[in-house]
Amino acid sequence: MEKSKIALFAELAKVRITIVVSLTTALGYIQFTGSMDIGLILPVLGLFLLACGSAVLNHIQERRTDALMQRTKNRPLPSGRISLNQAGIYAAFLIISGTTILYFSINLTGAALGVLALIWYNGIYTPLKRKSSLAVIPGSLIGALPPIIGWVAGGGHFLDPQILVIAAYFFIWQIPHFWLLLLIYDNDYNRAGLPTLTRIISHVQLERITFLWIVATVFFALSVPFINALRHPFIHLFLLAAAGWLVWKSTIIMKPDFETKLYRKTFMNINFFTLFFILVMALDKLIS
Repeated sequence: MEKSKIALFAELAKVRITIVVSLTTALGYIQFTGSMDIGLILPVLGLFLLACGSAVLNHIQERRTDALMQRTKNRPLPSGRISLNQAGIYAAFLIISGTTILYFSINLTGAALGVLALIWYNGIYTPLKRKSSLAVIPGSLIGALPPIIGWVAGGGHFLDPQILVIAAYFFIWQIPHFWLLLLIYDNDYNRAGLPTLTRIISHVQLERITFLWIVATVFFALSVPFINALRHPFIHLFLLAAAGWLVWKSTIIMKPDFETKLYRKTFMNINFFTLFFILVMALDKLIS
């Protein structure tokens, strides 16, 4: 397969996003087992493939809307570089293979949670965001499920309070993450006819709400030590310093005459913080 075609299929599977999904799955496994062993490989691979399949299916569902937006009009389907049939076969292969790997490498519960994430994303969130400007809130459940699946893969129970608090972080984080995208691409969303909060409230109000959700994200990150998920004092200090940095850096979105490039900077900062959160949480367990 030519290199450009491989890149198109990788874009269709939203590989940059699904890699983060894989990292949160690995984090859940490491949190329970305290190790990064061979048992991690298949559950992470299975969820990666399932998440890729869900992403391809999302591209199929949103191909007409994507064609109306500057940011997405050159995606593989609206640009015509990949056919609908090719995308459908690709999605089916990824979903079936991912689910099968989850079932045999974890158990029925792990596979069921993976399928729940797929159904929630493609069957509930994707149609809902065409109808409600607040669809992102229930939709964020999708991001909370991968660490729980990793925890179950390691041998834990999916309702254990320790992993639920960690999952809650990933649930909360997605909301300001999305609203920052909305502040950046507001005109695109309106052009596509999607309901957005900026049709109901002003940009200034959304900036303040987004900042509060960033603070909530930090709060959940800092609550982790209270469930004994962090053991080393220097990790606590690193996390506290990073949390303070994120809140301080995010105050810029509430200043007057805010520029789009600073929305982008805040968007990158909250994502860097999440990657840092994954890293220090895993590191704490691995050195225990």
